Amino acid sequence: MNMKAEVMPIDMKVLMNHIYEYKKGVRNMVLFTFNKRYEEYALRRLERQGINYIVQPVGNDRLNLFFGKRECLDAIRVMVTRPLNQLSPEEDFILGAMLGYDICAQCERYCERKCRRCKQAQ
Repeated sequence: MNMKAEVMPIDMKVLMNHIYEYKKGVRNMVLFTFNKRYEEYALRRLERQGINYIVQPVGNDRLNLFFGKRECLDAIRVMVTRPLNQLSPEEDFILGAMLGYDICAQCERYCERKCRRCKQAQ
């Protein structure tokens, strides 16, 4: 895809902001979900900057792109072996913490998901 001839789509502007934040040390790892049509551009961009990444299909022509420090991506390879909505409450909590999400919000989310599972098991 020749992005120079087109106006940069919003998905790619978001990607550029994530890359900027990663390079500045604001984040150790990023999860970016985007349309598959921009895959080649996104991966080339990361490769040119020497940034490690993992791509996982989501469905509906969308991809999850994890990128960041190798240690974080190694944990993702071990932990995220199925769609994100199928992660256990514990795995979901760890992923959110790794991504730098608000820890109190992650605690609330964990409790909600855990309680929901307890009620479903009854």
